[in-house]
Amino acid sequence: MAFLVFLTALLATPFSWAETTPAKTAAATVSPTSAPLSAQEAQQLLNVLNDPKQRDSFTHTLSLMARGVKQTDTPAASPASKAATMPDVSPEIDNGLKSVRTQSLGYVHNFLNLFSDLGLVGHWFRSQMLSAETRAPILHAFGIAALVIACGLGLERTIALMLRKPLQNLTLKAQAREVRNIQALPETDPAPLPADTEATRNSSQTRAEDQRRQVETLRFLSRIPYALGHFLLKALPVLAFLLLAGLAVLVLPLTERTVNVILTLAYSYAGARTLYLLVETGLTPRSPTIRLLPASTPTAFMVTRWWNVLVAAPAIVICLSELGAQFNLAPRGTDAMIRAVVLVEHVLIAAFIWRIRHIVSNALQPSTVGKKTGMWTVIAAITRLWWVPAMFLDISLWIVWAAHLQGGYAWILKTTGVTIGVLVASRLGAVLAYGLQDRFFRVNPQLVERFPELQKRADRYYPVARMVLTGAILFLTLVAITEAWGLPTFGFFIKNALGRRLMDTALTMLIAATVAAAIWEMVNIMLNRQLSSFETSGQRSRATRLRTVMPIIRTVLLAIIIIIVAVTTLSQIGINVTPLLTGAGILGAAIAFGSQSLVKDFITGFFMLVEDAIQVGDWVTTGGVSGTVENLSIRTVKVRDITGDLHIIPFSSVSSIANTARGYNQIVIKQQLDLSEDLPRVSAIMEKAVKEMRADPVFGPMILSDYTDLGVDQSDSGGATLIGSIRTTPMMKWKVKREFNRIVTNRFAEEGVKFYTPTAYTTTPPGNTMQFKVANDTGPQPVQPAPEKA
Repeated sequence: MAFLVFLTALLATPFSWAETTPAKTAAATVSPTSAPLSAQEAQQLLNVLNDPKQRDSFTHTLSLMARGVKQTDTPAASPASKAATMPDVSPEIDNGLKSVRTQSLGYVHNFLNLFSDLGLVGHWFRSQMLSAETRAPILHAFGIAALVIACGLGLERTIALMLRKPLQNLTLKAQAREVRNIQALPETDPAPLPADTEATRNSSQTRAEDQRRQVETLRFLSRIPYALGHFLLKALPVLAFLLLAGLAVLVLPLTERTVNVILTLAYSYAGARTLYLLVETGLTPRSPTIRLLPASTPTAFMVTRWWNVLVAAPAIVICLSELGAQFNLAPRGTDAMIRAVVLVEHVLIAAFIWRIRHIVSNALQPSTVGKKTGMWTVIAAITRLWWVPAMFLDISLWIVWAAHLQGGYAWILKTTGVTIGVLVASRLGAVLAYGLQDRFFRVNPQLVERFPELQKRADRYYPVARMVLTGAILFLTLVAITEAWGLPTFGFFIKNALGRRLMDTALTMLIAATVAAAIWEMVNIMLNRQLSSFETSGQRSRATRLRTVMPIIRTVLLAIIIIIVAVTTLSQIGINVTPLLTGAGILGAAIAFGSQSLVKDFITGFFMLVEDAIQVGDWVTTGGVSGTVENLSIRTVKVRDITGDLHIIPFSSVSSIANTARGYNQIVIKQQLDLSEDLPRVSAIMEKAVKEMRADPVFGPMILSDYTDLGVDQSDSGGATLIGSIRTTPMMKWKVKREFNRIVTNRFAEEGVKFYTPTAYTTTPPGNTMQFKVANDTGPQPVQPAPEKA
């Protein structure tokens, strides 16, 4: 695996495949003599440097000359032959392959020189120690440096003991602050969300998780001042150590070599100690309330102990880099020792990665609550193997370092650091963004009192908005990481036509969806507000009519919004929507012609509902059926008659509607009396009965008027027909009429009111005994024949 990284870095090094003739000319122009360049030579060199292709070839030629590699000259073709034949690219390919081979051998040679150069260091050490002339200055310089460093360490330890009390006080203040923060947290959610639907429950869980992350972020931010105070108190002894070393250099009569040794050792130790304090401040094993990084106390102790060992390597590298030349050590030997130290450092890092593999694996495990799918299982398995690429990166870094791949080590370190920084910033930004989103979707309690369903409707959009926000954060994070890796992602989305088209399409779709959702919610809020206004103002009929029409309005509005958003999205993607719209229009016309009755049902039903001609619960007569309206739709009305049968009547069959439940009802009373009866007396009896009913607490509210005498409607041999009317509230005429008939029946019997009684006579044929039958008698009565006259 490490060899693959080495080969990848090797192939990533730029090689020139251009012609070498311009480079040779430029190289020949730059003469090693001190003679100045002529104007022609200077112009020729400037032309080479201004041409990227020739400049790369020139750089490649110089690199080969620096390694002592002879370049094989290729015969230049004449202009005539070049014009007559195709250019021969085989010399270019051959030169490129030779360049790759030369650089590969150079990298391998640099890698193997590590082991041979270490022998050079051993030879130097023996030669320096065996000679008294060279040994004395070394021992003198390092002896005085050791004494100064020991004094500085003693001073550092003393000041650290003196600062132990302030550190304890800082920890106690942090603990008190933590207790106050915990007490200030609400026991429950300040605005509990309803959980009557699956979408609302998911929104509540997501919001609770975002709030938990926001609280953790705020706790992290509140710990930063205490962590800074902890770092400053820990850094004061190190500063005292540096001041003592600097004072010793200024006061004591020391040689320049001794001063360099003291300062190098002091700076190296201070730098290593500062690196240790940075990590130790983030973990603070002895002060969990100041700890910035999410780790347990045992993990914090273990990581700080390992880090204390790992920071020693940078200090040693600094010492070797500065002191090698002071004691006549060849640069090759210094470089070999540095590479050996770096090798030991990478081995220690590999051991550290192996030591914490399980801790990091548990921390990286994704939350699979409600996500029991194969994808999440694979992700969890991958996170458990994080240490494999970490080991690979660690070994690859050392190979790149040891092989002297130009810019490879620095590039990997820079890329890794920037990637980690981008991920950390993305995480913090996501937590803050989720917190702002939660605050944005948290409706004001005053608005919730006015519109009880507003919070519930907002919760429906919370998961969708969170997905969009997460996608935007991931996109920005990916762009930042790829830019750190050297890929021009930002330029692709800003300068490239395809990238701009993708960005415009995504933004247009997002804006269209947002505007559509805003329009949809505004219309719903207006409808609900109008419905509430009707209900609170007592206009229940209007409220019922609006509640009946609301599903139709919402359906039509939703269809329009979906069509507009779909057409906009397709046009932005690049699909020609003209044929689609034409086809949809033709299909709509065909459906309209083919289902005229259905269209008539819809149109008639819509206007019936809008005009409030009928409502659920009304007693109507329509389509030859009388009964109670049980259900209304855009196409049919369902009526249940007095026998219990349910009639489903399409609106296309409704030509008229007799609605008994609107305005008032009127009872028409007809009494057929005998011609000898006193009609005003009968009218007075009925009028008195209606007055008594209006005084009754049960029937009084149902009657809207007294008895109205309309006079005699008919008078003939069949008697006199007295007619009158009583006005009642809607749907109460039958109940009032039955009660009225009950009362006047008893009153007529008491007053002896005479009603017209029809009589029927039946005769016998001549010569028989005549009999007659009265319709109101029980049977025929014989009649004696009259005596015959003389």
